[in-house]
Amino acid sequence: MPRPRDSAATRRALLGAARELFAAQGYERTTVRAVAERAGANQALLYRYFGNKETLFAEAVTEQALAPLAEGPPETLLERLLAATLDDSPGAAMFFSVLRSSGRSADAVRTRLGTAYSAAFAELVDTDDTADAAVRADLLLAWLLGIAQLRSVLRTAPLLDADDDVITAHVLRAARTLLRDAP
Repeated sequence: MPRPRDSAATRRALLGAARELFAAQGYERTTVRAVAERAGANQALLYRYFGNKETLFAEAVTEQALAPLAEGPPETLLERLLAATLDDSPGAAMFFSVLRSSGRSADAVRTRLGTAYSAAFAELVDTDDTADAAVRADLLLAWLLGIAQLRSVLRTAPLLDADDDVITAHVLRAARTLLRDAP
């Protein structure tokens, strides 16, 4: 007797497998065949649900990488993002996958993520000057990406060996200064 079909479960399994492989191997080295095999599905279903690898990538990584924006109040976004980055969470791994990947799909996802995080940080800036708020938000995002790259990708000491609480305290202190309105 054939097993009952559950399209929602199959779609979730494909997304989960894609997230794991994209995070571990990046876009270029992840194949549709490998995603389907890991999910216990066939490639035809993957194409049926997502159309192509680019769409699968965009959906798989965007949802997880944007999750910190919705997981709490805006005032704690920086803390949540730092915690996810320093703990090597699945969301952080997915974000790095987007940074490492090339192609139109990865470019579009990077643009979407950058825009979303910059806008969220700009809302935290204590100024009426929207252009200045945007600059400060991008500076903060660039700093966070740099910290994450040094720690997770380049794995450089002393940042790699530093206690997460120490890093968080330094970053929050400096970020609060950046976000306050300058005299």
